[in-house]
Amino acid sequence: MPETPPQAPSAARRLACALYEALILAALVLVATFPFLALAGDSTSGFRRHLLQAWVVLVVGAYLVGFWTRGGQTLAMKTWRIRVESADGGPVRPAQAVRRYVLAGIGAAALGLGFLWAFLDRDGQFLHDRLARTRLVDTRAAPGPG
Repeated sequence: MPETPPQAPSAARRLACALYEALILAALVLVATFPFLALAGDSTSGFRRHLLQAWVVLVVGAYLVGFWTRGGQTLAMKTWRIRVESADGGPVRPAQAVRRYVLAGIGAAALGLGFLWAFLDRDGQFLHDRLARTRLVDTRAAPGPG
């Protein structure tokens, strides 16, 4: 008997998770910005502004990629019982996680079209998940043995 793919989390749970994640990321960026400003000084314009922006992208990427490759869940995802895994059900490899992060950023920059893709996708997955060969699963609906 063919195995049915795991259920994707609902749009409402993904949105709630994203809002919670945004709060965590805001705190992370705030804390990560302090040492940068202590070293670089005023970074409101010019070259230092771009360095600060790159620093924020790097810190956020390290947080997300780190959690996705170590258990498949960020702090917000654990709370909302959502996990990211490889399309084959295995753990996310570092290259996949980096690809997912970059593609999600591009999808967000393209007016959120990469995220709206989930409403058209047959399995309810985001476009960046399809392209990175990952998937979001609802861990509440995890099938038991047998």
